[in-house]
This record gives sequence, C-alpha cells and structure tokens, in this order.
Amino acid sequence: MSLAPEVIAQLAEELAEADRTRTLIPRITARHPDATVEDSYAIQGVWRDRMIAEGRRLVGRKIGLTSKAMQQATGITEPDYGVMFDDTVYGSGDEIPVERFSNVRIEVELAFVLGRPLEGPDCTLEDALAAIESVVPALEVLNSHIELEGRTIVDTISDNAAYGAMVLGPRRVAPGEVDLPWVPGVLSRNGEIEETGVAAGVLGHPVRGVAWLANKFHQHGARLEAGEIVLAGSFTRPMWVQAGDSVECDFGPLGVIACRFV
Repeated sequence: MSLAPEVIAQLAEELAEADRTRTLIPRITARHPDATVEDSYAIQGVWRDRMIAEGRRLVGRKIGLTSKAMQQATGITEPDYGVMFDDTVYGSGDEIPVERFSNVRIEVELAFVLGRPLEGPDCTLEDALAAIESVVPALEVLNSHIELEGRTIVDTISDNAAYGAMVLGPRRVAPGEVDLPWVPGVLSRNGEIEETGVAAGVLGHPVRGVAWLANKFHQHGARLEAGEIVLAGSFTRPMWVQAGDSVECDFGPLGVIACRFV
C-alpha cells in the first residue's frame, strides 16, 4: 500500500460522511494519484468496520466489473467487490426513496444464497455451485459518493464498489433448476424496455464470480459464510432512474421484479 494509515482512515471518514449527507467527495485518485487497489480495499475495510460498529449488519457481498467490456474500460483484469448491509435490502413491489442515494442507477443481476461456507484458495465453479442453496433474481441500485467524472477502479472500490442497495425477487430456486448462463433479463423503465441481456455475460457463467470471490477472500485470511448473499455482477448496462420512475425486470423462468422510486 502507498497510503499512510491515517490517510486511509480520513478517506473512510469522508465517505461515511458523504453517505450520511448524500453528497459527493472529490476523487481520491485526483488527490492521491499513487493510491493502489490495495489502498482502496483498505479504505473500504475501515468504512465497513465503522458501519458494523454503528449497528449495521452485514448480509453479503457484491461483485462488480465482471464483464470484459467493463474490465477494459477500467484497465483491470479481474472483478472487484463490496459489502452489503441489512438496511439496503428491498423486495419486489417496494417503493425506494431516492433521497437515500447521491445518484441512482440500476443493474440486472442474479443473487446467490450460500447454504454452506465457501473458501479458497482453489475454489472452482463446481465448488461454488455445490455451496449455493438458492438463486434469486435481483436488481442492484448503484450509488456513488465520489464525483463520477474521471473515476478509476481505485475510487470505485474505495466507495464500496458503488453499491447502494438491492431488490430481491420473490422466487428462489436451486441452482440446478435453471440453466444459469441463459437466464434472461429484460429491464424496463415506465413501461419501455431499456436494456436486455443474459447471465452468461457475467464471466461466461454467473457463478464463476462467486468462486473468484472465495479465492480472493482466502488471500485476506477470510471465507464466505453460510447464509451470505452474493450479488454476482450485472449482465446489462447501468440504467439511470429518478423519483417517479417505475422499474420492472423480466427474468424469464425466475419471474419478474418490480419497484418504484419515490
């Protein structure tokens, strides 16, 4: 790491304050151009521990940058990850207040609920599939606390991988009940189709990211625990939404998610 511990702590505090006030802070990389990916995960970790100390409960992890296009755009060769807390989980049909976020974009994803712990260093796709108890269609609400223009991967990871919230569908199935790479997503805003995709867009198989995360965690002496939700990465482009927008996504055999931003 290139940043001193006190700088990491200060940046984590800035992000916590931006979350409370729904504001944006200047890019970390503009102020600290030598900051590394390791620094960004350290900032995220200090922020995460502070949130837990304040009473928030960790319910899972999100994986981002799982498509080749996004990796090429950010100049990295692997995904990133963030944490998800209990107060960020919504269900289909819910109204979501936009005032909770600095900015709001939607992505189409699959969520996986682990039935048993999963750890590296040699976790495979098959290992991850065996550990998954259920598959849930999901929407991710992206939210940024760092100015958007010019952001790098270091800024995004520091900002908890731009995670804001998730909306989970009502239907849960075992991973063997559907052909996961070919689960579709048809995303509509106010009745008009905006984005479409299939889950194979996530690393060729949406569960491959779960195995990657287990191996990544092993490097930090950690593992994924039973009951955790893993949001596996988007297979559509982000869609901007604002107050008054109704959002719906048809996941074919996994059903439909609907929500409204207010």
